[in-house]
Amino acid sequence: MMPPEDDALPPEPHDERWLDEHAGPMVRPYVMTSGRLEPTRGQFDLITLVVAIGPEPEGEIGLGPEHLAIMRLCQQVTSVAELTGHLDLPVATVRVLLGDLLDKGLITMQEPQPEADMHDIRLYKAVIDGLRAL
Repeated sequence: MMPPEDDALPPEPHDERWLDEHAGPMVRPYVMTSGRLEPTRGQFDLITLVVAIGPEPEGEIGLGPEHLAIMRLCQQVTSVAELTGHLDLPVATVRVLLGDLLDKGLITMQEPQPEADMHDIRLYKAVIDGLRAL
């Protein structure tokens, strides 16, 4: 009996790699966040505005390439939704990365204003007065 040819053997587990045609090896989002699902600080709704406090840091320990990409994009005020689109990453991953940058004092954020208090009778009265004026 002849031994099987090398081509017929399944690849060894250490030989398997996740590859992207253009980018090379792919990193899964949970690796970028060390398995974290929520940011340590901040809510980061899709309409939260984010801006870098200074230029992109050089050699900052604990920052990955995705953190630095966010810093480059946030040199101008940018929403979380825009960041997610530019980075082509899941929203949850971008939120965790933004929390890291906020913890290090590298970004500032402005969360959306809460909705008006709908229990305030003055608001209803102003709406009624406006309708009557029409």
